[in-house]
Amino acid sequence: MKISKEKVIGFVWQHILLLLSMFFMTFGVALCVRSNLGSGVISSIPMSFSLAGEAGLAPGWTIGGYTNIMNVILVLAQVCVLRRRFEPIQLFQLVIGFVFGFLLDVNMWLTSYFSTYEALSSQIIAQFLGATILGCAVAIEIRCGSVTMPGEGIQVAIARVSGRPFPIVKIIVDTTLVVLAVISGFYFFGTWPWTVVGPGTLFAMFYVGYVVKMVNPHLGWFDRLLDYRPGFRRYIYGLARFIYPSRKW
Repeated sequence: MKISKEKVIGFVWQHILLLLSMFFMTFGVALCVRSNLGSGVISSIPMSFSLAGEAGLAPGWTIGGYTNIMNVILVLAQVCVLRRRFEPIQLFQLVIGFVFGFLLDVNMWLTSYFSTYEALSSQIIAQFLGATILGCAVAIEIRCGSVTMPGEGIQVAIARVSGRPFPIVKIIVDTTLVVLAVISGFYFFGTWPWTVVGPGTLFAMFYVGYVVKMVNPHLGWFDRLLDYRPGFRRYIYGLARFIYPSRKW
């Protein structure tokens, strides 16, 4: 089967934008982690194990490394849930998941200067900014139209098999991840891991979805950017006119 040049360029451009959205997603996650008010849902278990690793109670892997392990488990869980209905293309989630883990470590390093928040006001600002950036990036990631992240993939798989509404399944899966993070905290440290699962975690569970809902109607500019096909004959000026055709340049 012959694949046109236009499709190849479109695929590459789509995933360049996806990569950028994932960078900002992980930056938002890193800020939430640095707030010490509780990490996001998807990073709660990896963060718990990462802290245990720093204390010598588990393998000393980074939060991104543990995220990669969790993503593999989530994809395997999709295979078990869907069985013959699992589409091989969804294995691409593993690639997306590993990139997410790598970028999370990068942004944990970039935000390492903010790791000493002591004032509650600074912690609240960090959590709010992190959740806002995460919500905006998630809205753009969904718009890219590639395969879902493993965390979202398992929710889709369960909803598909059980017939339950996706929002209900999402709440159940998110709650399960948070409960497992709390259990791991008790197992490793004998106490509730407040810096892992705290008020910021509960805030992010609801606020990120709200941001996605609010941002979605205003992403027409990104749809035009996604339809753009970069080439050597197009310059920044031409790209700007393509994204904002109604403006006078």
